[in-house]
Amino acid sequence: MEFGTAEKILWEKLGDWKIMALASCEDDYPMVRNISAIMYDGKIWFKTDRNFRKTQQLIANPRVALCWNGVQMEGLAEICGLVVEEPGRVFEKKYREYLWQSYNRYSHEDTEILVCVEPRFVEIWDEDEDRNAFQIFLDFNQETAEKKMYDVEEEG
Repeated sequence: MEFGTAEKILWEKLGDWKIMALASCEDDYPMVRNISAIMYDGKIWFKTDRNFRKTQQLIANPRVALCWNGVQMEGLAEICGLVVEEPGRVFEKKYREYLWQSYNRYSHEDTEILVCVEPRFVEIWDEDEDRNAFQIFLDFNQETAEKKMYDVEEEG
């Protein structure tokens, strides 16, 4: 499978926004929590309070994992400053459009930071039209992709 084809499948599955599980770890202490994620520019973006434990973990160890409905992603998180300081305020506009209630309730201009996650390795679980399960593996560092059928009986 070509990398570009697999990458297109990834972003189509994730769409514009999702509630995703984010795993981070510091000093062998892992944590998982849900985040409201917005997808654009080939990255996963979310906001959080700069005073949260999550933020301190991301600063100490930017290696994270994200998961949503069969899409498992490993990546690197980057703190991108305050949400209101992003050039063009793209995240803020999309967040308001897709997650209005959360935007309205949890927007604190002076403490809300923007985090982006750049994918490094992705595993997608899916099935074909005959309900045969398969996996797609995307390696963003090598720009390679592989599709493997899962649990398909061999003919012969």
